[in-house]
Amino acid sequence: MKPTDARERLIAAMTDALQRRGLHGSGLTELLRAAKAPKGVLYHHFPGGKTELAVAAIEATVARLCSMLEARMAGLDPAVGLMAWVDGAQKRLAESGYEQGCPLATIALETTQADVAIRAALGAGFARIRTHIAAGLARAGYQQGVAESLAALMVAAYEGGLLQARAAGTPEPMHLVGQALLSLLSLHRPKEKHNV
Repeated sequence: MKPTDARERLIAAMTDALQRRGLHGSGLTELLRAAKAPKGVLYHHFPGGKTELAVAAIEATVARLCSMLEARMAGLDPAVGLMAWVDGAQKRLAESGYEQGCPLATIALETTQADVAIRAALGAGFARIRTHIAAGLARAGYQQGVAESLAALMVAAYEGGLLQARAAGTPEPMHLVGQALLSLLSLHRPKEKHNV
């Protein structure tokens, strides 16, 4: 379903552009055309222009990922929920013809020290995703330190697997990432959870 609010359309257009071409590969005219919005609407909602819109797209992506993780890990073995997350990303990538990667990784690879606001949004966003995963693992009985370490590794593996799958045009890297993460989760599974 397409967003009807101009602000939401702009964020959706930026998110799509980040997934496909990155920040610098996406022109303002192209973004406005995709959002069906005039330039004045962009600056009304995002006075900081393209950078502020990119930050909003990052924040919206992080919120969506955290909500997805929360839903997938609630009441489930965390391994099942996390593998659903990995599998869902791989399927979306394949359905896009290996064109739409993760907008967070795409923009992160492009940033420079001058991109202060974008880097701050990315840093906070990745930390929020790790926190959601770690909290889910901790609720399932994983020790807090182990949960935090596994969460950091999972986010890195997820992003790296998507980048490799997109570049290769095959789901194999994501499949391998999923298998490796399952093994690690099993290895560190709380003892009392083995017989569940």
